[in-house]
Amino acid sequence: MTEKDGIRGKDVGPGDLDLSPIGNCTVSALIDKMGRYVWACAPRFDSDPLFSSLLSDQDPDSEDAIGLWAIDLIDFAEASQSYLRNTAVLRTVLTDKHGASLEILDFCPRFRHYGRMYRPTAFVRVVRPLSGAPNIRMRLRPTVDWGTKVAEHTSGSNHIRYLCSDTTLRVTTNGAVSHILAERVVRLEQEVALFFGPDEALEANALSTCTSMLNDTTNNWREWVRTLSVPLEWQEVVIRAAIALKLCCYEDTGAIVAAMTTSIPEAPHSGRNWDYRYCWLRDAYYVVQALNRLGAADILENYLRYLRNLIDQSKGGHIQPVYGVGLESAIDERIIESLPGYRGMGPVRAGNQAREHHQYDVYGQIVLSSTQAFFDQRLLRPANVEDFHALEKIGEQAFLKHDQPDAGLWEFRTRAQVHTYSSVMCWAACDRLGNAALTLGLSDRAEFWNKQAEVIRDRIEKLAWSEDLGHFVSAFGGDALDASLLQMVDLRFLTPDDPRHLATLAAIEKDLKRGPYLMRYVTPDDFGAPETAFNVCTFWFIEALHLSGRGDEARHLFNEMLSHRTAAGLLSEDISLEDGRLWGNYPQTYSLVGLINCASLLSKPWSSVR
Repeated sequence: MTEKDGIRGKDVGPGDLDLSPIGNCTVSALIDKMGRYVWACAPRFDSDPLFSSLLSDQDPDSEDAIGLWAIDLIDFAEASQSYLRNTAVLRTVLTDKHGASLEILDFCPRFRHYGRMYRPTAFVRVVRPLSGAPNIRMRLRPTVDWGTKVAEHTSGSNHIRYLCSDTTLRVTTNGAVSHILAERVVRLEQEVALFFGPDEALEANALSTCTSMLNDTTNNWREWVRTLSVPLEWQEVVIRAAIALKLCCYEDTGAIVAAMTTSIPEAPHSGRNWDYRYCWLRDAYYVVQALNRLGAADILENYLRYLRNLIDQSKGGHIQPVYGVGLESAIDERIIESLPGYRGMGPVRAGNQAREHHQYDVYGQIVLSSTQAFFDQRLLRPANVEDFHALEKIGEQAFLKHDQPDAGLWEFRTRAQVHTYSSVMCWAACDRLGNAALTLGLSDRAEFWNKQAEVIRDRIEKLAWSEDLGHFVSAFGGDALDASLLQMVDLRFLTPDDPRHLATLAAIEKDLKRGPYLMRYVTPDDFGAPETAFNVCTFWFIEALHLSGRGDEARHLFNEMLSHRTAAGLLSEDISLEDGRLWGNYPQTYSLVGLINCASLLSKPWSSVR
């Protein structure tokens, strides 16, 4: 890998998760450093993977590898990879032992067409010879039924149709179809384009169509990035993280998935393998919060549409912590036996049992995500009185549940407690409803919700504070700590200089810090003691250090975290305490939020250079 657009060199890459995402807010794919598709689901993030190699435990170089899309350069010598500046268009350059080279431009089309956003279930590859006479072989082997077998296909003079599990896709190309079908070694003498998308004919020549789409997609991404309010320092870090967050949005409904993958273990052979291809209300809240700081109102507004539909669907009752991207509630967890898992470390799971949980912080996250719409004049659809009254039903649930046991934000599967974080989120729901009521001129409702917030605050201060230990604890009446207590400042329950916060910060630093990283908790859970650090918790700790006046320490730790990004400039969910290797699903929205928030907080102001 080369240093370009804020992307590090390959010598410091973390191994198998050194993958680069492309996407268009309908579908996405992960591409390895050799330019091979190893993961992609279609027609949605949570569909059966058509490229499943990431979880197959097969060497992508092996002749029997399936679930990938490779353009193999014969006599390969080296590869370099980078994104086109400020885009989600990936450029891979392969060079052989004789000096011949080629480039592959990978993207998912995304641009305005006929007055609307064109973002089909499609992947495009443009392959160009750069020097010499490169010889290539293409292996296009999409799978069905979770990697069980290669998809059946039919072909025509300029296309191949693949009958995938959840959709039928067609590759249209100006190259020789017979070469692709036979996986024949041929000389690359001219530019070849491949459009892998809907099962319908292209209106024009494949090469001219794909080249036009490349230009339009490049311009669309750069125009979006130009709207961002980035910090002075670490601009490339923030831009790359923001683009990746946008790639995790399912624009059709407004959902935001927690990650693109399923079942990448949190630690080796831990069994902590989860499917993150769904919309967690908690994760989505943090995403819109971070992107709001950058001025990306488009994602907020689209997500609010998802929330309004969810609120109506709940009819004032229980709300799950996680839903499908189409608002599906039945995303039941099951084990996929046909795939051995990442590096053979199963199980592979589809669906998520967290959908059965009671996690009461979600009521706060719904209200907090929605509150800005009552104040933000930029929005195409500002919130109104009807929206407020619908949101009040969420507030009612928050008040009812604020002192009830739940699974908490860490989603414990076999025990329930009254988690402090959940209770503080319920307080925040009532507090922000009071703010919204005031701006709408509903003084009686503002008074009501402020009183409800006071009741919850009083309980938290009495029951989550340990006089014996001298700090807040993770659950009412308990004695354990967890990193979410640091969020009491971000939620404005405490101020950064509150002695109770500083005492809790000191206790967390003593008990949860391992080397440079922060654990989410250290007490054993359903799977034993955690073995890896949770990246977003380290970012929360960085924020707390800065706000408590320890700015130099915060910057040092932030730079430490930056050194562990993949070549694409991204992070997964977890990091090894021993060697800094990345684990967990990827790219993980929590971790990307941490990159953005810390860069924005720690950066020198623009006024220092203007």
